[in-house]
Amino acid sequence: MINKKITRYFYILFLIPFFSQAVAQNKGTKAKDKSNVYLDSVKKTFVKNNMTARVDSLWMSELTSLNNFNALSSDIENSITDKKVDLELPTEVLKARLAAMNSKSPFNIEYNPQLENVIKSFLKYRKKSFGRLMAISEYYFPLFEEALTKENIPLEIKYLAVVESALNPKAVSKMGATGLWQFMFHTGKQYKLKIDSYVDERHDPLKSTEAAAKYMTSMYKAFGDWDLVLAAYNSGPGNVSKAINRSGGQKNYWNIRKQLPKETQGYIPAFLATMYLYEYHAEHGIKPEKALVKHFATDTIMIKKKMSFKQISDLIDIPIAQLELLNPSYKLNVIPVYDNQNHYLRLPQDKVAIFTLNEDKIYAYAAHQSGLREKPIYTSTAIAAKSTSSKSTTTFEKTKYYTIKKGDTLGSIARKYAVSVSDLKKWNKINGDLLALGKNLKVTK
Repeated sequence: MINKKITRYFYILFLIPFFSQAVAQNKGTKAKDKSNVYLDSVKKTFVKNNMTARVDSLWMSELTSLNNFNALSSDIENSITDKKVDLELPTEVLKARLAAMNSKSPFNIEYNPQLENVIKSFLKYRKKSFGRLMAISEYYFPLFEEALTKENIPLEIKYLAVVESALNPKAVSKMGATGLWQFMFHTGKQYKLKIDSYVDERHDPLKSTEAAAKYMTSMYKAFGDWDLVLAAYNSGPGNVSKAINRSGGQKNYWNIRKQLPKETQGYIPAFLATMYLYEYHAEHGIKPEKALVKHFATDTIMIKKKMSFKQISDLIDIPIAQLELLNPSYKLNVIPVYDNQNHYLRLPQDKVAIFTLNEDKIYAYAAHQSGLREKPIYTSTAIAAKSTSSKSTTTFEKTKYYTIKKGDTLGSIARKYAVSVSDLKKWNKINGDLLALGKNLKVTK
């Protein structure tokens, strides 16, 4: 009997932690449910739009996956130009293909052994990466082409973004160059890109492309050759001018290549090799990892109240990763609102419809969320001080000064400011009733 009681006792002790855990989980669930009540109540009132979503989920997954881009950028930066690469690609076939590319391009695309080595290197080691990049470029290239066309820039420049950033709008180099086009801070500012605590437009695909196009236009006016424009974009116009002078005035990139910085020596070959792989990917068995939808419709909304990506994600059911992809210029995943400055949110069109149809409710929810933020302690202290006693309010009282005029008395001044004579005496340390003409009296309200 005793043994049974002991057994029952230990069994109960054994179960207590599990009951406690269940109770705790239940409490946590209730607390969580309570915190989401307002969000759910807002979303239930949303007007729905029946437009079919245009964002293919596989395609968006491909766009938001940037895991291998740093490796590809490193590979491009360290392009093999002088070491022969063993790959089956007849030189005569390559020459013919490069000549065909040259006939329809303003760039000087001519065969040389260094370019052949880079092309073979990319084909041997980066075929899969280029397949992924070709999928990503289905989103970015139309944006690039629109901006480049406005500035009358060769459309082939779009391939430079592959070399610069491997199409990663969040890419940052060791030197601090940032975004798809790798702008340094001062160059970005020079070309009117906004950079502050909340926003860095070097990450913005359209605005950074427009800035890059303007920069290249100015470089073309200086050198009159697109190969040299690219060299100047990489190393600066000063280094290109020095290389021209050191080579006795020659202006063909391949003739001055050895006089340029080491990185720039592999830069143009990497650009031309990238162009070649895009042009002849099918001949080399490179399969772009495309989803069924190549393009999807997006639009922008001007934001009127400060909002976070988290709030937008919760309200209209869009992943934060997708918001980051479509709005890469917002550094803190927050869309700010400044005086006289407009900030825009880019969304897939079906989500734009949901946002615009329910805009007032969305802003109301954002304001509610902001109201939940913990306030500074001194604010609550000030409110308490005003509501408890007249003594504590003296901490927040305002002091004025009155200059005594002919005919003034303590009584008349006290009536003027609705204070007592005794207070006037106390504040100004007056013992009697006499006042000195022209003296300043302290009056606390």
